[in-house]
Amino acid sequence: MEKRRFGCTGNEVSVVGFGGAPIGILETQQQQVARILNLLLDEGVNVIDTAAAYQGSEQAIGQAVAHRRDQYVLVSKCGEPGNPDSDEWKPEALKATVDRALTRLRTDHLDVMLLHTCGLELLRRGEVLETLVRARQAGKVRHVGYSGDNEEAAYAAALPDVAVVETSLNICDQANIDRVLPEARARNVAIIAKRPIANAAWKDLSEQPGFYQDYAENYTRRLARMDISPADLGFEGDESDAWAELALRFTLSLPGVHTAIIGTTNPDHARANLAAAAHGPLGQAAIQRIRDAFRHAESDSGKKWEGLT
Repeated sequence: MEKRRFGCTGNEVSVVGFGGAPIGILETQQQQVARILNLLLDEGVNVIDTAAAYQGSEQAIGQAVAHRRDQYVLVSKCGEPGNPDSDEWKPEALKATVDRALTRLRTDHLDVMLLHTCGLELLRRGEVLETLVRARQAGKVRHVGYSGDNEEAAYAAALPDVAVVETSLNICDQANIDRVLPEARARNVAIIAKRPIANAAWKDLSEQPGFYQDYAENYTRRLARMDISPADLGFEGDESDAWAELALRFTLSLPGVHTAIIGTTNPDHARANLAAAAHGPLGQAAIQRIRDAFRHAESDSGKKWEGLT
């Protein structure tokens, strides 16, 4: 498993990481959680990403792999995404969320704690980030940062205390390539790419889990407008498999991306993702073809395709 220097954190991370949303939201059986997480750790994956908002995810991860805690970089998130007026953004609630995460994940520290898609106004006020800085100073958190997109993520990447940004980057979601990645590279901020395979936008929407529908519908429309196929990029064989591979390799080819997290409850899908990543970056011609297709489709749509938060 290829590993990359994780920005300014001092960690080395696998290029593929585990996204913990599905195991919580889909209420995956604990035995299956343990199976997939231990499989990934055995294969060299060392990034596990979760959040307080992912229902039972933190507890399931702690129960499954706390005994292997020294083998992975542990990322969680706090706050209530999409609701800037929520009490979950108050300093005392954020502090409680950090403490609760430590208990649920059965650890004495988090490697990374991220603000979970708070708005620009909250970021600018500073108290939410300052709360995480105090948790870092107390030794509960090693590094702090932000999870989100667009102007908010670019703003966060420029803040002195932010060491990690998690943001949407994929074949159908390219706004943050130009908006967030340059700022992150300039400051050596670690980048976690979320939704790197674009919620399998090439599949029928009926195959998407319900909680992914909003993202899947947007990505499916975008990919259709892009009017490009794996064959156009030199990929042969089963189209669905080809899309999955080239999508992941596209995201991992972007300068400044350190790891791409994929949420799955299926060990076979996990193995396929690892095999795809092992093929390395896409060629520059294929990358340019995908970027051009996105730009042209965006222009033809008549509106800006922002990063999907």
